[in-house]
Amino acid sequence: MQIGITSTTQARLNFPTGRPTNPSPLNPLIRPSSSSSSATQTVALLDQLAQPQTTHESTKTHLSNLDKLLKKQPPPPTKHAPAQNKGTKRLFGGLDLAKGTWPQMKAMEDMSPRNLHHLQRLLFKSPDYSPRSNLSHRWRDYHGRNDWDGLLDPLDHNLRREVVRYGEFVQSAYHAFHSNPTTSTDGPAMLPQHVALSDKSYKVTKNLYATSSVGLPKWVDDVAPDLGWLTQRCSWIGYVAVCDDKREIARMGRRDIVIALRGTATCLEWVENMRDFLVRLPNTNHKSNNDHNTKYKAKVECGFSSLYKTSSSLIPSLAETLVNEVTRLVESYKGETLSITVTGHSLGAALALLAANDLSTSLNSTNINGMTEEAPPIAVYSFGGPRVGNRGFADCLTSNGVKVLRVVNSQDMVTKVPGMFVSEMLDEKLRREAKANGLLDVLDNNMPWAYSHVGKELRVDSKMSPFLKPNADVGCCHDLEAYLHLVDGFLSSNCPFRSNAKRSLVRLLHEQGSNVKKLYTSKAKALNVNLDKEQMLISTCLPSPS
Repeated sequence: MQIGITSTTQARLNFPTGRPTNPSPLNPLIRPSSSSSSATQTVALLDQLAQPQTTHESTKTHLSNLDKLLKKQPPPPTKHAPAQNKGTKRLFGGLDLAKGTWPQMKAMEDMSPRNLHHLQRLLFKSPDYSPRSNLSHRWRDYHGRNDWDGLLDPLDHNLRREVVRYGEFVQSAYHAFHSNPTTSTDGPAMLPQHVALSDKSYKVTKNLYATSSVGLPKWVDDVAPDLGWLTQRCSWIGYVAVCDDKREIARMGRRDIVIALRGTATCLEWVENMRDFLVRLPNTNHKSNNDHNTKYKAKVECGFSSLYKTSSSLIPSLAETLVNEVTRLVESYKGETLSITVTGHSLGAALALLAANDLSTSLNSTNINGMTEEAPPIAVYSFGGPRVGNRGFADCLTSNGVKVLRVVNSQDMVTKVPGMFVSEMLDEKLRREAKANGLLDVLDNNMPWAYSHVGKELRVDSKMSPFLKPNADVGCCHDLEAYLHLVDGFLSSNCPFRSNAKRSLVRLLHEQGSNVKKLYTSKAKALNVNLDKEQMLISTCLPSPS
C-alpha cells in the first residue's frame, strides 16, 4: 500500500517546486546536519512525506521515525538518580575544575605572561618597594629582641622590607668592589672606595679591607698582570655606614649603624674558604651564668678567622678596623638610641658573625667612669651563609646577646658546608637522648669538622618561584639577587610565593637570565626591556663568583 499527500494538501503547504531535498532526521539513508534546527528538521520531514514512496519498508521507517520525533521527551532525572550513575557523578564531582583548580591557579595566572600589566610593572626598572611603615614603636622586635618570634611564618611585611633593605646594602658592596677591584698598596695612604648606596639616608664612614694570610707565587702575577686583583692578598670587602637622615631616624626609632660585607671574589679568598678545619677562637670573652654554655670550647673555621684577623704592613686587620670605627661612632652619637646591624652574603655572612661576636665583647667591656656602659643591640642578617663555628661559638654569640637571622635557600649548597653533612634538625633530635648527647658533646670539642649553625632561620626555596626554572643551577641558588627575589615573594610556608610581589625582575633577568623561564625572557624582549649591562640605569651587583 502506498501512502501519499493529495494535491490540495500540497497546495495548502505551498511547497516551492524544484527545491532541493534537505537532510531529514527521519530518513535513515540521509545523515542530518549537526547545525540543523528543529524547525528545519520538521520542514524536511514534511517535504520528505510529500515525495512519493515506493516500498512498504520505507513507509514503516518514516512512520517509526515520525513517532520517535513526536514522542514526548522524558522528564529530567530527579535527585534520586539510579545507582549506576553514582560512580559517574563521583568521578566528575572529583574533577570540579571550576572550584578546585582555577582558584588555586589564580595566583600563578596573575604572575604569568598573560597578565601584561603585572609583568610590565615587574619589568619596570624603577624598583617598587614594599611600603615603609613606622617602626619606632616596634623596632626592637624587628631587630630580633625576641628572636623574631611570630614574624617569620607568615613573614611580617615590615620585616620583609627590612631584610630586603639590608640585602641591598650588600649589593652595594658587590657593585663597589667590581667597579674598582684593585687595591693599591704602593702609596702611603689608601684611596677611599666609592660606594653608591641604594638607601640615600645612610652615609659611608669607613672602607673595610680583608687580608689573606697566604699568598701565591710572584710568577702568577707575571703571567696575568691584568688580573692582579684576583691574586692580591688585600682586597676591599665592605664598608661601615650610619643613618644620617632625621626623617628616617624617626621612622626607624633609632640611629642605625650598618656593616655590609660582600662574598668571595678573589683567588686567595677561595683558598681561605678551603681551610675548613676548626681553630680555637682567640680572646674569647665568654660570660654566662649558664654552666651548659661553658662546656664547649668556642672554635671557628681557620680560613674565616684568618681573613678577619690578618693585617698587612699598610692596612690593619678587618677586626681592628671594624671595632675602632664602630666604637668611634658609638662615642660620637652618645646619648642617642643606637642599633648595630651586620649584614653579609656568602663569605660576608661568615665574617658578619665574627664581627658581631667581636663587637659584642668589645663594646660590652668599654668602661666609662668605672661603669660598664650597655652596648647597642647587635643583629646579623645573613644571606646564603656557610657554617662558621662549632656549638661553643654559637653559644658564645647567644650569651653575648647577638641576634642572628639566617636567610637560607633550600637549594643552596653553600649553607650546608663546611662540616659533616648532618642537618641541625637531626642534631637536635639526637641530643634529646642522654647517651647520644654525651657522645655529641665529645665530638663537638674534639672533632675538627663539628660545625653548627647559629640563630633563627628564614627558609625560602628557589623551586617555589614562578619565574625561576625548577632546575636552576648552583650559581643561581646562591646568587644574592635570587635571594632577595625569593624573600620579596615569600609569604609563609603554606604559600611560598605571593602573587603581589613587588621587586623588579630586571636585576634577576640581568644576573640570572639563563635560569629564568623562557616565557618571561621572551616577554621581556617583546616589551623591549633593555638588559644590556653597560646601559642599565639601576645600580646592581655583579654575579657572585660562586
